[in-house]
Amino acid sequence: MSRRIWLCADDYGISPGVNRAIRDLIEKGRLNATSVMVVGSAIGRDDVNALVASARSNRGCAIGLHVTLTAPFRPLTMHFRPLEGGLFLPHPTLFRRGITGRLDFELVHTEVTVQIEAFADLFGRAPDYVDSHQHVHLFPGVRQAFLAAAKAAAPGAWVRQCGRDRPLTRRLGSPKSLVLDALSAQFRKRAARAGLSFNPAFAGAYDFSKQTEFGALLGQFVQGMPEGGVVMCHPGIVDDVLISLDPFTFQREREYEFLGSEQFMPLLAANELTLG
Repeated sequence: MSRRIWLCADDYGISPGVNRAIRDLIEKGRLNATSVMVVGSAIGRDDVNALVASARSNRGCAIGLHVTLTAPFRPLTMHFRPLEGGLFLPHPTLFRRGITGRLDFELVHTEVTVQIEAFADLFGRAPDYVDSHQHVHLFPGVRQAFLAAAKAAAPGAWVRQCGRDRPLTRRLGSPKSLVLDALSAQFRKRAARAGLSFNPAFAGAYDFSKQTEFGALLGQFVQGMPEGGVVMCHPGIVDDVLISLDPFTFQREREYEFLGSEQFMPLLAANELTLG
């Protein structure tokens, strides 16, 4: 029997082009989850209503919150610190602050809580799950505040962990995945202690700066994926808004093209997987 997995498109709300691509794939049954950035530049009422309509046509499609704590985005809370030029810190700087104990639990907790509340205001309900942009919810100094906020403000949601049991040789071939595995081990322990559910496996991380054939990568990601596992993706249509906010641009179009192609569904079937 086929195993049902989550194929989750991150970054809904970052730009109009990304939003259109994600909605198109949801309507075609090529995605069954998307993570929403409530601090994004394209998350007005029309964007929300369009996503809700697309999800209604794809029964079982989950809509989650993509907590965002890194530049070039701005916090929703007035007193969040530290900032650089009014923006969140860059991803590497936030990580260094976290591992050296220089992040304030209450400030992070409040910001995550307010982002969950903003999601509920936009969609009229709590998110189905909670994850984060650039996986910052796994960081020391962030994860405890993230988990506490999720448990209090979205107790019925599951949270995304980003690790997977694989042979060491496979993990060594992907430094990014190796780091996520290590960070996720602690995250899973703390999530379980908090009574929060999480996905059993994760895939989808790769070097976005390289020219890659996404179909081949996706074949590796889904191989052996268990029931309830999460495969992250970033389909999109490049526009000026996206270019101004994120260096990950044209690879999104390659993902969008493959997920909408005739090769995608047979790939799932060959691995005994389904999104339905």
